[in-house]
Amino acid sequence: MATSSKDGNNNRGQRESAIQSFYEGGSILVTGATGFVGKALVEKLLRSCPGIQNIFLLIRAKKGLHPQARLKELLNNAVFDRVRDTGVLEKIIAVGGDVMEPELGLSESDKERLFQQVTVVFHSAATVKFNETLQDAVKLNTMGTDAVIQLCKHMNKLQAVVHVSTAYSNADRTEVEEKVYSPPASPIGVVQCVEHLSPKLVNRLSSALIENHPNTYTVTKAMAESLVSQQADVLPISIVRPSIVTAAWQEPFPGWVDNVSGITGIMMEIGRGTIRSIICNDKYLVDIIPVDIVVDSLIVAAWHTATFRRGSVPVYNCTSGTINPILWRELGKLTLKHSLATPSKYLQWYPGFTFTTSRFLHSFRDVLYHVVPAFIVDIILRLQGSKPIMLKLCKRFKMAAKTGEFFALHEWKFQCNNQKSLTEDLSPIDRVVFHTDISKLQWDEYIKIYLLGIRKYVLKDSIDTLPSAMKKLNRLLWLQRLGKLFLVFLVLRLLRTR
Repeated sequence: MATSSKDGNNNRGQRESAIQSFYEGGSILVTGATGFVGKALVEKLLRSCPGIQNIFLLIRAKKGLHPQARLKELLNNAVFDRVRDTGVLEKIIAVGGDVMEPELGLSESDKERLFQQVTVVFHSAATVKFNETLQDAVKLNTMGTDAVIQLCKHMNKLQAVVHVSTAYSNADRTEVEEKVYSPPASPIGVVQCVEHLSPKLVNRLSSALIENHPNTYTVTKAMAESLVSQQADVLPISIVRPSIVTAAWQEPFPGWVDNVSGITGIMMEIGRGTIRSIICNDKYLVDIIPVDIVVDSLIVAAWHTATFRRGSVPVYNCTSGTINPILWRELGKLTLKHSLATPSKYLQWYPGFTFTTSRFLHSFRDVLYHVVPAFIVDIILRLQGSKPIMLKLCKRFKMAAKTGEFFALHEWKFQCNNQKSLTEDLSPIDRVVFHTDISKLQWDEYIKIYLLGIRKYVLKDSIDTLPSAMKKLNRLLWLQRLGKLFLVFLVLRLLRTR
């Protein structure tokens, strides 16, 4: 087990990177590497820890693609562009397996290789579907975590295990400290129910189990943390809890994002003018954290866990709210500001929206601004001989907004003293390479970067289209003004007829 004194590390820190030295010659196992955080984590390890020997990625077969084919697909992602020609991608080894299978579905030869070589484990595999069935959420988030823990107990060179959780694992609390709380139910008891009861019966237990949690995701992550917390005497293990993970601030590229989940999708559709009303208390804090801050925190947390091991499992709340807060209202204004400054050619209508806590008012606006326009566009598409898609998209956005409502109507205060210690314990040279401090981020500049990232990486819209997109924006502005004038004219006409 790696141990050293804090003083010794500080003296050495002026000459070399303690983090890079920690990873030198080691082999890493990453679960969930095909996810948003997982991709960025693998890229950062390859680029900033050049002494790493191998990175094993646990990858399951999916949609007819075997693990090697999925690895090839993964490496084509833009996140690896900075390291593509350096030869480091050869360090990545796909290991066929599945966290939902007993013993992770690993072959005997792969297990033996991991037992003999792995020094650090990052467990980030999880279902992030808020509407996942209880049975599947338990299998992946809770039982999957236990399977990883059991595997780690046989690793001969293990120095650190980092479990990637979520700041909302304790969503039933308004103030969340950096400690593991008792879950709503015994993880072992729930696992036994999942293993022995029918899926239908298990899902009937969901409402009783969830209690004040918003969904199966947060409650099963809470149970996973409980299992991890019991390993303090057995494994050098820690928990990192990111809040809402968003586009990259600086690395690997400013604004890099590869999905439209959560806030990213909302910001994109605000910019396209398709979202006009959002259920949200805009006076509340929105706790978002760039993916590169999360990734660097994970890498540093592994070193921190091995170097300053304590009697309990350390928890790091990787959040922004108490260090560098931003309100929903401010996020909305900045999103609108930069959407108008750098519009995409995929504009549907002139951007503009409102936050509201009134479900009645939102329902009215939803029909007026979302359903009716989608219906009209679908009619036009049918007349053109094209496939109508807008109502389907409208329903999809509505479902996504529904699952996220809880987080937009509640506010949390996350203690983050341990997270701050990650930065404080870094040497000056490591602070240059690994950015764990959110306090220096300027929200105005970041939201600009974020929207440009959505434009480039999600919409695949080149900046070269900006002049034509600005012209389209101006046309839509005049159409909107004419529409309002026409509406006023109709109202006045109706009043006169009375």
